[in-house]
Amino acid sequence: MLMQQLKKISSEKFIRNIGWLGLAELIQRVFRLATTVTLAHLFTPRDYGMVSAIYTVFEFANTFSLKAGIGAKIIQAAEADLEDICNTAYWLNWILCSSLFIIQCLCAYPIAMFYRNEQLIFPIITLGLIYLIFPFFLVRSALIERENRLEVIAFGNAAQAILSNIIIVALAIKGMGVWAVVLSMVLTYPVWIIVTHTGKIQQSWQPSKVPNLQKWREITKFGSKSLGVELLIKLRMNLDYLLIARFLGSEALGVYFFAFNAGLGISQSILYGLSSAWYPHFCQARSDLKLLKKRFFGSFKAILLVVLPLVILQTNLAPFYVPIIFGQKWVTAIPILVLICCCAIPIALSNATTQLLQAVDKINIDILWNLIFTVFFAISLFLVVPNGIYWVAATVLLIQLFASPIFTIWVTRFIFRER
Repeated sequence: MLMQQLKKISSEKFIRNIGWLGLAELIQRVFRLATTVTLAHLFTPRDYGMVSAIYTVFEFANTFSLKAGIGAKIIQAAEADLEDICNTAYWLNWILCSSLFIIQCLCAYPIAMFYRNEQLIFPIITLGLIYLIFPFFLVRSALIERENRLEVIAFGNAAQAILSNIIIVALAIKGMGVWAVVLSMVLTYPVWIIVTHTGKIQQSWQPSKVPNLQKWREITKFGSKSLGVELLIKLRMNLDYLLIARFLGSEALGVYFFAFNAGLGISQSILYGLSSAWYPHFCQARSDLKLLKKRFFGSFKAILLVVLPLVILQTNLAPFYVPIIFGQKWVTAIPILVLICCCAIPIALSNATTQLLQAVDKINIDILWNLIFTVFFAISLFLVVPNGIYWVAATVLLIQLFASPIFTIWVTRFIFRER
């Protein structure tokens, strides 16, 4: 009986996808742990502050590529429209990504001045090269997700992570500093071109040789809504970094960024894997309310079984493993790390709810919620940031614990009562 149950569970596509993504994330974490330990010993808090600034710039600019929105539209598209949507998406990617590269180059100096650090200028310009790589693989990646073949995506994530972390460690040991992080990002994104072109897709698709923007209104309408949500989420996820950098300086930002990366960074990798599996899983059931409801509530089980034990384990062991693995100079970051770790559970709830709203074309609700949430979040952080990074971390946790369950409960009642 037990063997039959296990066989039944393993035969479900969603469970297999979670398994593949979970394995990929485990591989990433093993290599990333080695990288984090290396950088913790080689980097100063100021170096970590620069890395935080670079990642923040990339996260914001990457949002304007509409990568998430265009990919979501391809996954959701009707079969009859798929060819035109893919071709339009391909040419839109080139327009958007080329523009982003130029804009990031132009904005490098003002951004460096915001952080009061001219050494950021050339790393930010170099990082812009990544956008010129995106159009070569984004459409095929979305088609692979549409077919729910997330083992290919998992392999790509693992392959990029392994190569990226090897490059970071090698260059950091050679004394490249922040450039170790920048070059690892630029040099490893071509991995996705190889992965997505060797991962066969059922739809035989090749980009049209002549620019085709037939479905641009449909895609940009959908993508712009997703852009609004993505921008607000990215702003909220990086607002603490921006305020700390401006009011408390690069060294405080470095300590906070280390705590965030060594704490929530582990959980975020798993959350990314879960979110990647949830969206196509929900989309497949969007026309069947009963099945959709079952799948959505099933996401809570994943949070309880995967995220909660990780948070409990990490928060209890942090005082022991941080000084041993990362060094005594990061002991002051432990209380912040513990607080930030606890944010993983409410963030997981919020992610699942956002994926549900996108799957049923209720992105406007998500935009409105994120706008209200972000304004409240910004005001709260602005008031507490003069008191130091500990109060910032505590405020982030309290707001997440208060807001995310309210959001999930309201959306659940609204969607399943309305449809």
